[in-house]
Amino acid sequence: MGVDRRQFLKIAGVAALAGLGGKAAVDILAPGDVEASMKALPLTEGKRWAMVINMPELNDEIMNKCIAACHEEHNVPEFGDPKMEVKWLWKEDYHHSFPDHHNEYIDEKYEHKFLLLACNHCSNPPCCRVCPTQATWKREDGIVMMDWHRCIGCRFCMAACPYGSRSFNWGDPRKAPKDKNHDFPTNINYPTRSKGVVEKCTFCDERISKGQLPACVEAANKLKKNVLIFGDLADPDSNVRQVLRKNYTIRRKPALGTEPNIFYIV
Repeated sequence: MGVDRRQFLKIAGVAALAGLGGKAAVDILAPGDVEASMKALPLTEGKRWAMVINMPELNDEIMNKCIAACHEEHNVPEFGDPKMEVKWLWKEDYHHSFPDHHNEYIDEKYEHKFLLLACNHCSNPPCCRVCPTQATWKREDGIVMMDWHRCIGCRFCMAACPYGSRSFNWGDPRKAPKDKNHDFPTNINYPTRSKGVVEKCTFCDERISKGQLPACVEAANKLKKNVLIFGDLADPDSNVRQVLRKNYTIRRKPALGTEPNIFYIV
């Protein structure tokens, strides 16, 4: 089958991203790879939530709006001290986001690119295995959850997470500086946390249970469509499956075998 010029350039660009010669250092998922892996899984009536982030389309405005929407939705406090930072969604540069993908042939547009990061809701989450109280667990739909009443603050889950997706409350969020948290709590319908517990992104489980999109996806859509795509990976007709069917994607630290469910279009 022939390859047109546009397809060739895209394939060449992905090859450059992976490195030239020898075994590729990057686990690049070609269009259809996820499709094939899903067909190999046993049939289930349940959902499997996933997100696709369109990396070339991200910009500061979109990312800042997404972060603000997420943190306002979930009463994430601002302490004004990097050592006490609590984050569910945040920005990170390409090299720190994908340290195992770096090579001298990297496409110039990614050299200084910043991305959105969050909990990857891994299919094989190491955080869940190490929690002594089952305060963090994976639901049948793939969302990795937190029970703040069970959390004893041991931080084993933070040590086990290779993505830095979890934050510890060194201080009491309810007593965060008023000058940085004017309207805290920003969402009276969402619980605030206490000092000494871990927290993280939950894929907005409270929203998707009502048929809504995650807050970050909704915020992104208001500025530009299809920058963040969220849906059911188990449904072959879902928007995420359609996007993965047509695009090259990468995931963070694939060699660890955690099977992240956030994909990045390259």
